[in-house]
Amino acid sequence: MDCEPLPASAGQTPDIALISSSWTPERHGSKKLQFALQNWARAGATIAGLDTGAFIMAQSGLLKNRRATVHYEHIDAFKESYPDTEVVEDLFAFDGRFASCCGGTASVDFALHILQGICGPALANAASRYIFHPELREHGTWQQPAGAEPLGATVPSVVKQVIRIMEENLEDPVKIPEICSRLGCSHRHVDRLFAQYIKKSPSLYYRDIRLDRARGLVTQTELSMSEISVASGFSSQVHFSRSYKDRFGLPPAKDRVEGRVPFEFRAWPMYGETSRNRNDGQKS
Repeated sequence: MDCEPLPASAGQTPDIALISSSWTPERHGSKKLQFALQNWARAGATIAGLDTGAFIMAQSGLLKNRRATVHYEHIDAFKESYPDTEVVEDLFAFDGRFASCCGGTASVDFALHILQGICGPALANAASRYIFHPELREHGTWQQPAGAEPLGATVPSVVKQVIRIMEENLEDPVKIPEICSRLGCSHRHVDRLFAQYIKKSPSLYYRDIRLDRARGLVTQTELSMSEISVASGFSSQVHFSRSYKDRFGLPPAKDRVEGRVPFEFRAWPMYGETSRNRNDGQKS
């Protein structure tokens, strides 16, 4: 199919409009595009967002009070930017004529579900076999399988439970002794497991995943630094800025300008360790 500029096609209503923008989606959500999407939606088109395409759909007012998903790297930023949208950490989400997908290989499952909805399961199954896609992942499949995230299957259950509590309490951090008490294990035992499997203390790990969340908000939203500091569990903005620079090598204000590239997020804070390890054991 030939491509043409938006003004030439804006007067026509497609059956399906697929929006893909990758990084910095706010740079691509022009008024012309938003106007076109709104007109297509009113005319009955199905509109879908791939990866960060849901940001542009939300900018256009199409996802208010609807369910949507984006790549897990952008979920926190999306939640903060569009609180009137129900964000799910699924591979894809369908809500009436509006759909979204987290991208990557999930795009194949997404496309096959669309094909199945239009043409039926026989054709979708034939297409799946043709491209050697052995299993069609169903609605509600999580982006990050619970058995493997965030550290893999070989990490003890206690470590995973501690991290789960941490990730559920990024804005209002829970003290490590309280986490240990909830799980019925000693602080010393948790420290030992983290030293063995994570190569850093629980406190430093907790601080790092809060900073990873903060970096997503710094580089993907227009929230003020004070708002991001609070949203990431730091009561002092000075402490937040110092910790941020220590982890990422530059202050948050500068990173907002220069940091528009892929980076580590909360699911993978143990990889790519460099100079950050020199503060192993630092308390937040």
